[in-house]
Amino acid sequence: MPTGVAIHDARDQLFDAAERVLLRDGPNALTSRAVTTEAGCAKGVLHRHFADFDAFLAELVLNRMARIDGQAAALQASAGTGTVADNVARALTDLFGSVAVAIVGLIISRDDLRARLRRTTPTGIPLLTEATAMIASYLAAERELGRIAAAADVDTLAPTLIGAGHLLFADRKGTPPEAGAVDKVVTSVIAGVVREQQP
Repeated sequence: MPTGVAIHDARDQLFDAAERVLLRDGPNALTSRAVTTEAGCAKGVLHRHFADFDAFLAELVLNRMARIDGQAAALQASAGTGTVADNVARALTDLFGSVAVAIVGLIISRDDLRARLRRTTPTGIPLLTEATAMIASYLAAERELGRIAAAADVDTLAPTLIGAGHLLFADRKGTPPEAGAVDKVVTSVIAGVVREQQP
């Protein structure tokens, strides 16, 4: 791109380009040059908007973590409707069927990035921690509605579901799991606490 040509929404374009590189080539291929080449802009554009590449990556992760808020609101709104298993399976598929698995790989592979993200997520793996909170909050709502047992330990069920879901989707180059595989995992994990009437 010639110097002096304005890039509209440069931050979003750079984030989207980083996602494409991450999904196509993996975390090790994610460099500032790879991102700006993918975005079709000069390398200086990235450094005009971010202090350094690690700052860019941290903002990318935080931006993608913010999407969980919308997913959490939709999942919370589904409490009391459909089945608990279907709602959780859909939430896991929406979460891990996106770029989330690749973002988790990025976080795990970069020590400096993890250190920066500790400011917002002091424990656990950023993004997975927020996703776990989303599932726990939903399960707590269903517990209040009596659709899962009053004694259900949602703070143990939620990370179990997130961990199992992540493992199902973790093969970046493979075929995503079939819906039936996700349903089976969710149903197995919550089988002992479900109290709803099945349709």
